[in-house]
Amino acid sequence: MMKIDKDKLIIGAAGPVLALVSSFVLTVLVLLATGLDPIEPIRLMIENAGFSDVQVLIVNYTGTLYLAALGVAIGFRMNLFNIGVDGQYRLAAMLSALVGAAVELPGPLHILLIVLVAMVTGAFWAGIAGILKTTRGVSEVVSTIMLNAITTSLVAWLILPKNFGVQPAGSNDLTTGQISESGWFPGIDMGEGGQIYGFTFVAFALGVVYWFVLNRTKFGFDLRATGESESAAQASGVDAKKMILTAMLISGALAGLSGMPILLGETHTYSLAFPVGVGFTAITVALLGRNHPVGIFFAALLFAFLEKASSSLDIAGYPKEITQIMQGIIVIAVVVSYELVRRYGLRRQQQKVGEELAAGGAIKTDKEVAA
Repeated sequence: MMKIDKDKLIIGAAGPVLALVSSFVLTVLVLLATGLDPIEPIRLMIENAGFSDVQVLIVNYTGTLYLAALGVAIGFRMNLFNIGVDGQYRLAAMLSALVGAAVELPGPLHILLIVLVAMVTGAFWAGIAGILKTTRGVSEVVSTIMLNAITTSLVAWLILPKNFGVQPAGSNDLTTGQISESGWFPGIDMGEGGQIYGFTFVAFALGVVYWFVLNRTKFGFDLRATGESESAAQASGVDAKKMILTAMLISGALAGLSGMPILLGETHTYSLAFPVGVGFTAITVALLGRNHPVGIFFAALLFAFLEKASSSLDIAGYPKEITQIMQGIIVIAVVVSYELVRRYGLRRQQQKVGEELAAGGAIKTDKEVAA
């Protein structure tokens, strides 16, 4: 029977719980300081989440955040900070939409082509940062931030009508053209609530794959070992530079996939209205979820709830920006809470080692007395 380490379990759960509780308390204090009712906005969001259409929106957005956060988490497990997930997501969504609208293939092949383009694009864009880090020692934080800026300009240029974009008649919007129905990923019809994207379930399935690969394969062990100590992993025969580049490629591929639920399930085109900021939210989701697929799921669900259930706030006279305040406070709370828990864990570990050494010394003394 497997022995459960209670201290490890408590410390693992303490970070997210402390972050959520402290963020709730801080949000209440901020609302009180601005003269607003601190409880009413939360009540309104919970009430709004009871409607079927809002529930569908929450589930769909959870899938998008989940995929992007898995991409971030792969980097975190390697001690890499892939801030470029948002850029990888946007560029992959646009190029896959362009290719999807330009070709006509049988249904499964059409969808597969779009998905492969998204993965390759995301992996390629993240791979640039990986190559710079492994060959020149450039921090992935700096390079991915720069690549995000390049993505913004590149997407804006590509979508111009004189290049690859299309401007619908009578509209100021710019799109990549409509993907034919053979490239639509079937979803689940929820009646008046709308449709749950089929790719949302693919996202959750990839969470299982993520867990299995990291915890049940040699590659996953090497990846985690390299993240813990690059020099120690290299001494044991692991090619650390190869693992860094591989982790960045996988991270980028998952980031590229994060645009697929909405692209294949609803919009069927990339336009100026395509969601942005997903990658930055995913960083917080991965941190709050402790890089574990189950934790990431609940963190993604929370942020999806805050994003989609807040639509009723402005109708009731409350600024919708309250949710942005909540999300910002959660980010701060996560960083502070995890650092406090980490320090407590180190102290607790040192205390346990001291107790074990003391117990061993006491046993030895008793044996000497008996002799």
